[in-house]
Amino acid sequence: MRTTRRAMMTSALALPAFAAASLVARRAEAGAFDVADAGWEGGAELFQIAKTELGAERVKPVATLDWSALKPEDGLLVIHPTDELDAAEATEFMKLGGRVAILDDFGRGDDLLRRFKIERVTMPARPLAALRNNQQLPIAEPWLDVARGQIGAPHPVVSNVRQLVLNHPTALIHPDLSPVLKVRCAGGVDAIVAVAGQVGKGRLFAMSDPSSLINSMLRYPGNRAFGAGLVRYLANDNDRGQGRLFVVTNAFKQEGSVGGERSLGRDIEDALRSLAENLAEARKIGLPTWMLALLAALAVASLAVWVGRASGRPYKSPLPRYARPVPLVARGGVAGRFAMLAAPSSPKSLVLLELKSALFEAVSQRFGLDAHPSADAVLKAVRQSGQVPAALIGELEQVVAKMQRAEASVLAGSSSRVSREAIDEAHRVVAEVLAACCALEPPRMKGPVGPVSSPEPPHHPEAPAP
Repeated sequence: MRTTRRAMMTSALALPAFAAASLVARRAEAGAFDVADAGWEGGAELFQIAKTELGAERVKPVATLDWSALKPEDGLLVIHPTDELDAAEATEFMKLGGRVAILDDFGRGDDLLRRFKIERVTMPARPLAALRNNQQLPIAEPWLDVARGQIGAPHPVVSNVRQLVLNHPTALIHPDLSPVLKVRCAGGVDAIVAVAGQVGKGRLFAMSDPSSLINSMLRYPGNRAFGAGLVRYLANDNDRGQGRLFVVTNAFKQEGSVGGERSLGRDIEDALRSLAENLAEARKIGLPTWMLALLAALAVASLAVWVGRASGRPYKSPLPRYARPVPLVARGGVAGRFAMLAAPSSPKSLVLLELKSALFEAVSQRFGLDAHPSADAVLKAVRQSGQVPAALIGELEQVVAKMQRAEASVLAGSSSRVSREAIDEAHRVVAEVLAACCALEPPRMKGPVGPVSSPEPPHHPEAPAP
């Protein structure tokens, strides 16, 4: 029994598939191989043969293959499929006793054939026997197995067939399955066109020329006998009871599962496959007119809603860059430098380096040192001045050492941890040292201080009058 969760999941996945299916208008007209087509390439004659052999009520041509409706005694005839046959369901059906025949040359039948290691190849170009010497119409004959000098019986499908006229066939290659039909070719090479084998309790029959059973080809006795033998083999064998024959041709849908039980994975796979098939057909034949009109109306409505919301939304006029206030950090001079040092993201070691720069610059100007004096030169000048107490000089040496360590860490790309107390202590020591050295006073100008009178012009005595 399916759980509620599985049913909900299946419904959710089936919705997009159903929506995609509604976009596609499938054509109901008959085509090649179709049992409703009485034209030269249709399958109406084969359908009539099947009804004659089995009875009309036992022949089920379907457009949607319901795997859950198949029973082990039933048979499945697949002719030139243009949709991929569910290989997992087909395998499960055969394992339970069902029989599957797939007749295909250039359709999607190779998807199932590859699962059983059957490969389609090109037919050799020079058959020994051909209708009207046309190499595209080679003549096949039953494969007779020769073992221990004795010729075995042909396969039941071709037990009443002597020759079968093919129509532009391909050939099959398989390492294990039993050959059923062959075409003799030049060079002693036989091309196999039909194989059969056992899968579980069931059987698999594969042939590479579905055109051998179209209406125009069934006028040949061998082809007609082959069609009747295939129908009997699939659904009316001695141990088959009253099995039914399901026939699918060209494009068809699939649903259900063999035995009626389905896993969540199978439900998901079926929904995705149905969605992919419907989308592929929609790309091929296009969308219906009403759907195009609906999509256009939705696009226009969406555009109108977007324009209405965008036009009614108030926008704040941006302030020009030249009129915006400049942050203190971006300014130059003392204000910008102070803002940079006071910023929360700036390391405290920069403040310590600022104190060091102020100390060295003031001492250099006070005692006439170089523009960039060393720490030893600054300390030496302070000691020799005789104006700073010895205890304060000791504190200054410790502060200068901390400043040098902070500077080294900044140059190395890492910031040392400097506490607020250390900065306050350094500020106090630097201020006291500069005050003791009188370095806080502006430098005095050399020479006399006061107004300078402009020089008087030279006096030239007047010459006496004659």
